Amino acid sequence: MVGARVRLEPIDPEVHAESLYALSHGPGMAWLWDYLPHGPFADLADFTGWLEGCAATADPLSFAVIDLQGGRAAGMASYMNIVPADGRIEVGQIWYAPPIQRTPLPTEAMFLMFGRVFDELGYRRLEWKCNDLNEPSKQAARRLGFTYEGTFRQHMIVKGRNRDTAWFSMLDSEWPAVRANMERWLAPENFDEEGRQRISLSTLNAAIRDA
Repeated sequence: MVGARVRLEPIDPEVHAESLYALSHGPGMAWLWDYLPHGPFADLADFTGWLEGCAATADPLSFAVIDLQGGRAAGMASYMNIVPADGRIEVGQIWYAPPIQRTPLPTEAMFLMFGRVFDELGYRRLEWKCNDLNEPSKQAARRLGFTYEGTFRQHMIVKGRNRDTAWFSMLDSEWPAVRANMERWLAPENFDEEGRQRISLSTLNAAIRDA
């Protein structure tokens, strides 16, 4: 999946491990893994072993997010809980290294993944789930056009701690409006000379949520 700023390609430990590990580990980086079911990892070998496991499964189906300008892997995202018979799929296990956070790259990565789900594969429902304590993830879901459906209490135990899970969804009937808003937001003319957005994606998608 290729956009103007990012490319998503299947995880390959030999190609992606060093870059992903370097950008996600080191002093002050443990917070990146707070709400993920795995990590941080003891060393590159430990991380590479985990990536080999990711590469060996079809569900989750894991991708590296490649920064086209920098030419290196700078994040990960997965399709998971894939149920073709029901036309249902989830996007999750998402993380981005600090250099690309709060840039257009993560939004474009999601735009590519959503487009594959609805426009190419013809799924009916896309899900987003996260720890209910993970406010940035819940905000991201709403910003991207998902609708909050409720919280599953005491849903999981992750890293020895209770997890209440917040559930969000996007339907195929909602995708055309979300797609148009994402295209408008990602357009070069939405950013000024210093790269600041002229209109936020949250503002654009609020009309969908409030309809």
